[in-house]
Amino acid sequence: MTRRASTSVPIHDVLAERWSPVGFDRSLIGPSTLAALFEAARWAPSAFNEQPWRFLVAPRSDGEAFATMLSCLVEGNQVWAKNASALVLTAVATTFARNGKPNTSARYDLGLAVGNLCAEATARGLVVHQMGGVLPDLAREIYGVPAAAEVVTGIALGRLVDPVSLPDELRNRDMSPRSRRALADLVFSGCWENGHSFAAADPV
Repeated sequence: MTRRASTSVPIHDVLAERWSPVGFDRSLIGPSTLAALFEAARWAPSAFNEQPWRFLVAPRSDGEAFATMLSCLVEGNQVWAKNASALVLTAVATTFARNGKPNTSARYDLGLAVGNLCAEATARGLVVHQMGGVLPDLAREIYGVPAAAEVVTGIALGRLVDPVSLPDELRNRDMSPRSRRALADLVFSGCWENGHSFAAADPV
């Protein structure tokens, strides 16, 4: 199953074909593939090349580690994330190593790194679902996350399962139409909410 975005102008395949399913097939992902995903993340840009992102990873092949990380997700996410090939918790170092000052770009930089990971995963035929629904305090306690770091999000990654096999609620999520705001609602020129001329076409 593919759910390629219907874009207003052509974009690269790995971006048009990226989406966030909840249906995973419980297969395993080898260590070399996992390494490639995080190598892609490693080469994201960051303020002063600080690379503030950190990742805690639990592959399905390590059942105990996987169950532990699953417990750090809110219950609604555990329902479907339990079928992923690997779970990830993302975190950031909140201060610059270079001077100890607060790194206000840390979360932004983490997003860039995860964007790289998503693109690499899509290019390899994998799917990624990111989650804000995590239990950061529990994760901090379990994994010994230091005070100078912050747990931010969760990630489920793996291979797509046929959505017809999913329970109704999850099947509906994976088969519902994809949509985005129009470019003119997002890209401005001159003043706020004045859509830029190149953004006149409505993307789907």
